[in-house]
Amino acid sequence: MEGLMSFQANSIRSVVSRQQNFPTFSPKITTTRPIGMLRNSKLFNSFVASVQPLDASAAFDNNTLPSKEVLDVWQNADAVCFDVDSTVCIDEAIDEFAEFCGAGKAVAEWTARAMNGSVPFEEALAARLSLINPSLKQLQDFLKRPPRLSPGIDLLVNKLKDTNKDVYLVSGGFRQMISPVASILGIPLENIFANHLLFGSNGEFAGFDKNEPTSRKGGKATAVQQLRKAHGYKSLVMIGDGATDLEARMPGGADLFVCYGGVQLRESVAAKADWLIYNFKDLINSLV
Repeated sequence: MEGLMSFQANSIRSVVSRQQNFPTFSPKITTTRPIGMLRNSKLFNSFVASVQPLDASAAFDNNTLPSKEVLDVWQNADAVCFDVDSTVCIDEAIDEFAEFCGAGKAVAEWTARAMNGSVPFEEALAARLSLINPSLKQLQDFLKRPPRLSPGIDLLVNKLKDTNKDVYLVSGGFRQMISPVASILGIPLENIFANHLLFGSNGEFAGFDKNEPTSRKGGKATAVQQLRKAHGYKSLVMIGDGATDLEARMPGGADLFVCYGGVQLRESVAAKADWLIYNFKDLINSLV
């Protein structure tokens, strides 16, 4: 994104920034093409503002303002689980990695389908990795680039820790890429649930660990259920942008799903969220 931009896609939504303490701009954002594909844009690289569609209030009147019950769950939660791509970070890491390896466009199309829930996650994951076919050297070179965090996520994580809430990163992405993010935010590495890329003795790609719960459909719900059982959490919140995050909101899983639309607004997901936000400040300010 540089200046005022437009993305070509099946559905285009105009967006404007809310008044906030961060610098603002007025891009257009699509619900199907990951904005991580535009990482070379100077304006996007200085992206420091959450955004809100002009017609969001009309489309999501029922969940942009939290109910008393929703606020009560949020304020009293024992633990908070974050999706990483397009939530904690402004990129879809697998798309960025694919572009780095020369397979960007084809992989981004699979990512959009997976996040909108139109194909099973495990099918999309295997297809994308097959297209990328990365070597260990390519991964190591890719990881030399620092993560790009969403605006305000560091403040939110610190606030959660100050209010004695445990914080987890639950992602369909890869542990190798998420560990640096956790370190920046002060989240213990053992609090990461994510996939793991495998390589052979010569550094050739050997697939991914299919034993990780997040490698398949419903995996985030499984991870959340495991957390609740292991730690005895009475109340747990899931925050994310995609269909796999919404799946975590099920009996025995998350008690609350907060949809973060500050990077990607996926309408089918946002409409089913308990609370739709475009700025992490909304969550920070509502904590007591």
